[in-house]
Amino acid sequence: MNILALDPATQLGWAAVYHGKIRSGSEGFHNSKWDGAGMRFLKFHNWLQQFDDVDMVVYEAVRAHNGVTAAHLYGAWIGIVQAFCEKNDIPYTGVDVGTIKKFWTGSGSATKTAMIKECRSRKFNPKDDNEADALAILHYGIEELAI
Repeated sequence: MNILALDPATQLGWAAVYHGKIRSGSEGFHNSKWDGAGMRFLKFHNWLQQFDDVDMVVYEAVRAHNGVTAAHLYGAWIGIVQAFCEKNDIPYTGVDVGTIKKFWTGSGSATKTAMIKECRSRKFNPKDDNEADALAILHYGIEELAI
């Protein structure tokens, strides 16, 4: 089963398993000073198209945000993911942050450092905490959700 896992944000963490091989990274969708406000979302939409053949998408479901702007941005990322999945007939689900952290580290309140440390103990070398979170989400998808 081919699965795409996302930690949605302007600096997005992603991980995917294709035919048993895991790939992952951290992709930035920052606007330049010349970009319109929606350009980051267009960049993300275009980037996402390379995954139109996955069997499932799993993403981090954030239920509370530190500010209004963060909540608005998160809603836009998830809207793009869900529309992409609907268009390509790909099942998708969000998994709560605490659930992912508990699954990965044993603690639902694990720090970013703990998430990265767990990745390294599993022989991954994430570029940042976004990629580490995506790897955790991917493994949750593989072990808990995949049929």
